[in-house]
Amino acid sequence: MRLLFLGDVVGRPGRLAVSERLPSLRERWRLDCVVINGENAAGGFGITESICDELINAGADAVTLGNHSFDQREALVFIARQPRLVRPANYPPGTPGRGATVVETQSGARVLVVNVMGRIFLDPLDDPFAAAEREVSACPLRDAADAVIVDVHAEATSEKEAFGWFLDGRASLVVGTHTHVPTADHRILPGGTAYMSDVGMCGDYDSVLGMQKDEPVRRFLQKTPGSRLEAATGEGTLCGLAVETDDATGLARRVSPVRLGPHLEETWPQHWD
Repeated sequence: MRLLFLGDVVGRPGRLAVSERLPSLRERWRLDCVVINGENAAGGFGITESICDELINAGADAVTLGNHSFDQREALVFIARQPRLVRPANYPPGTPGRGATVVETQSGARVLVVNVMGRIFLDPLDDPFAAAEREVSACPLRDAADAVIVDVHAEATSEKEAFGWFLDGRASLVVGTHTHVPTADHRILPGGTAYMSDVGMCGDYDSVLGMQKDEPVRRFLQKTPGSRLEAATGEGTLCGLAVETDDATGLARRVSPVRLGPHLEETWPQHWD
């Protein structure tokens, strides 16, 4: 199976990068399943129903979230009727939405998509490891799912790496989001799980993490309240991770970073071309 995970979509540049590039990539690479983190898609803060629909129409099979899940208040309502939108599974009981979903591919394969949020330097939600264990155990790889994708939305690399080892051999892909800068540690762990600490963002890299540069720089220099952060407006770069799994085991056989656009060195899974 061919999987593609795309990192945090930040504002209009990220949405345009997805809508302009993903449809052709889906056909060119014969992708079976695409998952996108969309928690910064609405101007950098949260997601709206129309934007969620836009990402799905561009080719996303599921959209994951994170600490900005409910910045747009309408998400509290529409998340309940959109089964492909997944918020962190370790939100407290009673939180609207779902922490996992099962996507059925065109070939009939079943892909479990799980979203959890880390606790180090972020809101102290419920235990993300226990939440991931609950979801993965309820739909185990090979028995109930042909592939398992876990989005670990976390600040600390140590927490993300711990997740990789915790789920090694039980997930096809454990991928980090949230920090918006692609790391260079993409690999297949000994148990067969593809891993990357952070896939980066889909957005304008002529920025500070997708935001216009002046206000973030001013805040570091002056430490005083200022204007609201605004998403950058330049051309977006598509960043993600491509994974090829073994149909018999659901574990990873190949893993390749994806970076398409300006400012970063471009790379893609050339073995798929």
